[in-house]
Amino acid sequence: MAIMTGGCQCGRIRYQAAINDTDAYLCHCRMCQRATGGVSIALKGIDTADLTWTTQPPDRYRSSPFAQRGFCSACGTPLTYESDDHPAMDLTVGSFDDPYPFCPTSHAGVESWHALWLDTRGLPTQRTDQNQRISNKWIETLGHLPD
Repeated sequence: MAIMTGGCQCGRIRYQAAINDTDAYLCHCRMCQRATGGVSIALKGIDTADLTWTTQPPDRYRSSPFAQRGFCSACGTPLTYESDDHPAMDLTVGSFDDPYPFCPTSHAGVESWHALWLDTRGLPTQRTDQNQRISNKWIETLGHLPD
């Protein structure tokens, strides 16, 4: 078991979670698409008892009659999916400080998936530091590129 940390983009909401494995999944359902503005979301299931909010708990939105989603109302970061009748919950993989250990092991909500977005390895790529216009904006405002 590893203790991993995470939180929202602005830092107002932070957490630590006891993680037992690196299994994660992608949800493509319309609720997740609308909640994130993306074509899917990467989620990590954990026992609710294994999560501690170290600053304050997230704001919550009742996204269906049986579930709510945690998010930061200051920066908009989606953080959780929480079913009312289940002792587990999902944390968004992207909200972990180090999301790289997690591996997708399954897909959910596949009735709404966009197959063209699943394997994009063949598309052209560009690092942030290779985009001069964006790099210059970061350097002008922060003095360096973001982490």
